[in-house]
Amino acid sequence: MLSLFPTLLAYDGFAPFLLRLVLGSIFIYWSYEKLTKRVDVRTTIIGAIEFVSGGLLIIGYLTQLAALITGLILAIHLVFKIKNKSFLNNGINYYLILFIISICILISGAGFIAFDLPL
Repeated sequence: MLSLFPTLLAYDGFAPFLLRLVLGSIFIYWSYEKLTKRVDVRTTIIGAIEFVSGGLLIIGYLTQLAALITGLILAIHLVFKIKNKSFLNNGINYYLILFIISICILISGAGFIAFDLPL
């Protein structure tokens, strides 16, 4: 089928760029909350992992690795939400959308304005 706006296809790298900026910003925010509260060592380690992953997504370096790590973190969040029988309510939809964004970045790569180069 013909594209409605074929000239926009030249900018296909902006979609992963915008997605990784949003996902990276969310993970930086989550890590900030965890690292400033300092509840226990486990929370601090998870916060540090989220901070590094979010930072890598924002700058576009090792993007697929960062997307894999964020996808695993979000999958764990989803499993706990399902276990608590809160699937498909307002809280779970947020994690589900972020999980799908992680998978999209993992598959499509970093997009524009990144240090990653496709092989």
